[in-house]
Amino acid sequence: MTTPQHPHTHPALAAADPELAALVGAEERLQAETLRLIPSENYVSAAVLEASGTVLQNKYSEGYPGRRYYEGQQNIDQVETLAVERAKAVFGVDHANVQPYSGSPANLAVYLAFAEPGDTVMGMALPMGGHLTHGWGVSATGRWFRGVQYGVRQDTGLIDFDEVRELALKERPKVIFCGGTALPRTIDFAAFGEIAREAGAVLVADVAHIAGLIAGGAHPSPVPHVDVISTTTHKTLRGPRGAMLMSREEHAKALDKAVFPGLQGGPHNQTTAAIAVALREASLPSFRDYAHAVVANAKALAEALLARGFDLVSGGTDNHLVLMDLTPKQVPGKIAAKALDRAGIVVNYNTVPYDPRKPFDPSGIRIGTPSLTSRGLTVEHMDQVADWIDRGVAAAGTGDEQALATVRAEVADLLTAFPAPGLPV
Repeated sequence: MTTPQHPHTHPALAAADPELAALVGAEERLQAETLRLIPSENYVSAAVLEASGTVLQNKYSEGYPGRRYYEGQQNIDQVETLAVERAKAVFGVDHANVQPYSGSPANLAVYLAFAEPGDTVMGMALPMGGHLTHGWGVSATGRWFRGVQYGVRQDTGLIDFDEVRELALKERPKVIFCGGTALPRTIDFAAFGEIAREAGAVLVADVAHIAGLIAGGAHPSPVPHVDVISTTTHKTLRGPRGAMLMSREEHAKALDKAVFPGLQGGPHNQTTAAIAVALREASLPSFRDYAHAVVANAKALAEALLARGFDLVSGGTDNHLVLMDLTPKQVPGKIAAKALDRAGIVVNYNTVPYDPRKPFDPSGIRIGTPSLTSRGLTVEHMDQVADWIDRGVAAAGTGDEQALATVRAEVADLLTAFPAPGLPV
């Protein structure tokens, strides 16, 4: 039987289930030794990890603080209230709901609050950088509602707001989503706000990717311009795998009813506690430094990649994310991503706007700087990161496994000087 690599880290788990403990230990090593460039991933602090594994796991808490359906909520109510008040303070909102289990259910709650089945909804098309839950056809949101999509210009990779306005006024959607999963540029919430008001639509900013940048002042806030904010609590916010809905006071009751009892039963109290910890961390000056460093690193990495002949969608980045079209390199995104993984550089293959290839075998890869910034890498390291990516993509094209192994050793060597938050190794 395989023995756990770090039994001292999880002694009860190692004793009860050595096989599972070994897998956890292997994942700890993998996260420690590889350069994690998936923009939706990050490292949480040891405090967030501890909060996620507390005895709060044992308690059911259907309802909201002061209005529960189960007794024994004296402590749970205070935990959830802490998370709510911290969310309101960090983001400057009237109302926050910290109960959604993840980003997709949070978005589904928005539909339940503001639309009826069959209503028209509008969001960015998935191949252009949007999210499945913004009305895309294979999602429940595209099957239960009539989804219409906007995209980006083929020549610039940027949103054409004249086209967005024309589509919104023609289709008159009940809900408009702005935000997405592969948008490397600043979201113009003010422009979306004007269009939504003219079209009579509820405007929702899905800031799952950039919530931490907003909290840290490294991206403009949507609060003055939108009706609802939907976000996950991990990614750039460095919290647990959860979600939040925030809004103006006028929408509070509708959103709360949509989450519970509309979609969910009891919230995951251990996750709520971890969200509270992450929000406290996000309120500190050090987090502001972190958010700005994420953007500085992404811009430096983009410049270094451009200098090596990579084609970047929209020509660069304003945030944490870089979307690369590998067509000029003559290496498909999936082949490149899997080769880079063998080189210790973790990315995801991704469609690019107007991609002629299929989503499961696209032309691009998507990379980001939240995780490496959490480890303490700075602008001065980004040229080296770009060099590793360049060598990895080239090796993917030629099948040079030795070159990939060399890069992996170099990556692991550098990362020994930059231990990751929350990892015991």
